[in-house]
Amino acid sequence: MAKGKLPRFDLTKDEKRDQWVLKEHGADRAKARFDTKSEATAGGVLGKAVGPGGGSVRIHKEDGKIQEERTFPGSKDPKSSPG
Repeated sequence: MAKGKLPRFDLTKDEKRDQWVLKEHGADRAKARFDTKSEATAGGVLGKAVGPGGGSVRIHKEDGKIQEERTFPGSKDPKSSPG
């Protein structure tokens, strides 16, 4: 990984298990599983799941489209990104 580049994660719906899954981009194994999307995105839960090294999380809708992207911790958010 390039210096200063954050790992990327995706929060997607696993239809087979009816759960929301957080995976590092390109990985096969889940880093964390949640019963609901709101459970996953509630106050600090994603930040804890990503871990102390931080990362960028793309939160997807049930249809797979990207809804939003969050950076953890917020201090690592690139200044050039909108939002």
